[in-house]
Amino acid sequence: MITSTTPYVAERETVATLGVVSGEAIIGAHIFRDLFAGITNIIGGRAGGYEKALREARDIALQEMIDEARRQGADAVVGVDLDYEALGADNGMLMVTAAGTAVKLR
Repeated sequence: MITSTTPYVAERETVATLGVVSGEAIIGAHIFRDLFAGITNIIGGRAGGYEKALREARDIALQEMIDEARRQGADAVVGVDLDYEALGADNGMLMVTAAGTAVKLR
């Protein structure tokens, strides 16, 4: 499935717009990731546990969006947008949403 943040796919004609598709992923922040992120913040560097969790959540959200587009018979999803949001008590959960427009291409 072709996905693009642009409103079209280069060198391909859009012949039908099928509608908005989306996917969501909510992942809880694990206590050990929190602990190691705190240590990283003190000594400097990157918070690898959080980065991995963000990548996993993003991949899940994108796959759910693509699966919905496939069910609608789409060839591509254009105008893809990713949103990140902290949720829950003490922002202990992370939600990633992927949304775009499912289209048929020539």
